[in-house]
Amino acid sequence: MSDSPILETIGLSKSFPGVNALQRVDFRLFPGEIHTLMGQNGAGKSTLINVLTGVHAHDAGEIRLAGEHVQFATPLEAEAAGIRTLYQEVNLCPNLSVAENIFAGRHLKRRGMIDWKSIHARAEAALADLNVSLDVTRSLDAYPIAVQQMVAIARAVSVDARVLILDEPTSSLDDGEVARLFDVLRKLKQGGMAILFVTHFLEQTYAVSDRITVMRNGEREGEYLAKDLPVDELVAKMVGHARMSERLKQAATEPPKPASEAPPLFEMRGVGRRGLLNPIDIDVRPGQILGLAGLLGSGRTETAKLLFGAEKADAGTMMVGDRRVKMRSPHDAVRHGIGYCPEDRKKEGIVADLSIRENIVFALQARRGWWRAISRAKQREMADEYIAMLGIKARDADQPIGLLSGGNQQKVLLARWLATEPKMLILDEPTRGIDVAAKFEIMDRVLALCAKGLGMLFISSEVSEVVRVSHRIAVLRDRRKVAEIAGNAVSEDQVYQLIAGSDQ
Repeated sequence: MSDSPILETIGLSKSFPGVNALQRVDFRLFPGEIHTLMGQNGAGKSTLINVLTGVHAHDAGEIRLAGEHVQFATPLEAEAAGIRTLYQEVNLCPNLSVAENIFAGRHLKRRGMIDWKSIHARAEAALADLNVSLDVTRSLDAYPIAVQQMVAIARAVSVDARVLILDEPTSSLDDGEVARLFDVLRKLKQGGMAILFVTHFLEQTYAVSDRITVMRNGEREGEYLAKDLPVDELVAKMVGHARMSERLKQAATEPPKPASEAPPLFEMRGVGRRGLLNPIDIDVRPGQILGLAGLLGSGRTETAKLLFGAEKADAGTMMVGDRRVKMRSPHDAVRHGIGYCPEDRKKEGIVADLSIRENIVFALQARRGWWRAISRAKQREMADEYIAMLGIKARDADQPIGLLSGGNQQKVLLARWLATEPKMLILDEPTRGIDVAAKFEIMDRVLALCAKGLGMLFISSEVSEVVRVSHRIAVLRDRRKVAEIAGNAVSEDQVYQLIAGSDQ
């Protein structure tokens, strides 16, 4: 590792209306290292990246690249200087092909014409480095969000650059995909590239990091060698006290609550759709969490969408209580007391131009009907209640949700469905892009609601999280249910064996 930083900030500050997002931040990134940026939602991580890469102009301080003062007006200027960035949300063009997305803005040409044959071959090679094989000529939106994330990563790492910035690149990936990505990052590091890695996953931080910078409330708390910073100290520095590290230790030993024996709230009997999901039997009971575990493409999200009416089943029966029902659309699901927090909050969840208040009351107002309008005062009261309850960091309830960090947007989506007082809640990757403290706050709130009778379908690519919170776990493989397990003795190893096709 070089003695001189390739990228450095000195006293960097940035404010938005009502928010001091960065306050006198000093930061160093060296060639040949993987440097992880840690902090709670709203700590300033994404803002720092956006300022470094020309998305936002800073108010004070200095940015240096290879010792020279720089100030990028646009991300394109940062790329031209050798800084390649993968932002937290997948910002690709879903209507273009996979290959076009990987090589957008740098098409290979031959004799003045775009060389599609070479582009397709090199796109396949870039994905092969991540051990991903797919048809690169197909439209990107034909693939699920996790595959789109891998395409975005392939685009980011397929170019020569001095600095690679990855903001939450693993939020939609399963353990195998993460391992392959880390192999690529280690190779890039050995070649001298400087890598800035942003994540909320503690295990991933220690698996790949050389150094860690901790941010809190827009300020740099400190910079540490990963080997010298125990995980409980890291968590305490992120949250500003030791309470959450104690919560982590408690979570590692606490068993799931006893499963409910009450009749099911909701059942799927042989429900499926040709080409989407093989017929599946599951049931969700009051006061119980049913976890769905499986690898990318196993059918987890497809199950949730069929249940919620976002996809139409062509086989099987759905039951709400003892009544047979049809879920022709999400409206039917909401009418039956079902809420759904989708995996892709940007595309399927938030309405970015509306306020926090409007996003929270959206589902409740739709269920009531627009002729029974919720008064503005009542909307404000509800929004303020959930902002306080879930610890949403915002100026006030009328701030546009698009200006919030990804984790705080996720909390608003959860508030939207809690406001409808659902009988059952579907959470698809609810802690994606959320810091460790917020994860426990959200899940503790959900567990408290379960204790009052709420039923839940819980989906997460983190098997450890599924095991920790679920009363029962349905294991999916190749778009079919292969097993269902329950009890305090359930372990991650057992789940992985079932996913892999072994019950030994």
